[in-house]
Amino acid sequence: MADGALVLFSGGQDSAACLAWALDRYDRVETIGFDYGQRHKVELDCRSRLLGALKQGFPEWAARLGPDHMVPLDGLAAVSETALTGETEITMTEAGLPSTFVPGRNILFFTFAAAVAYRRGLKQLVGGMCETDYSGYPDCRDDTLKSLQATLNLGMETRFVVETPLMWIDKAETWAMIDRLGGALLVDLINEESHSCYLGDRTRRHEWGYGCGTCPACELRAAGWRKFKERAA
Repeated sequence: MADGALVLFSGGQDSAACLAWALDRYDRVETIGFDYGQRHKVELDCRSRLLGALKQGFPEWAARLGPDHMVPLDGLAAVSETALTGETEITMTEAGLPSTFVPGRNILFFTFAAAVAYRRGLKQLVGGMCETDYSGYPDCRDDTLKSLQATLNLGMETRFVVETPLMWIDKAETWAMIDRLGGALLVDLINEESHSCYLGDRTRRHEWGYGCGTCPACELRAAGWRKFKERAA
């Protein structure tokens, strides 16, 4: 086992997969979440349920799972005009990016995570960013995160490693990874308890989980689930 890890844990499918990945690799794992005025704030409720279910269902992981840190970042919503921080329509903007893109979000998340990790003596920063099957956000790109790792290490005089285990796999392969890590129990747990829907809809249950079924996050999750089930058949 290597050094301890701090996982950026939103309560979504990808971050839950990354948490399982970290628990399988590291002796000590802590989590961090951010309340930034997101429209789908229900994901914050999902975080605690997922953490509780992981501890109950996977005793070996429970022994490695340390404190959860929640950081308020209300100012991010105050300076943003996006479909994730306000009740506006999800569209493509003139810049060619989805209106769900929150400028600076992941950069801020990793910066705050690094500050917490510095205090907690954790060297691995784990996030669920992905270039293969994503919404086109520039702060999810591998180049962005490599550059950010260098900046954090220079600015804090340390040696953090930014880990992105999902960077080069699609949503179906993410489900396959979840299956390898924890079998049907983990697949069912993340399917039931995680949240991806941008609109925060937890009233409609689909085979792939809860959500509106029409926003980009739901469409990606649904397509990945179908492909995963087809490959497993």
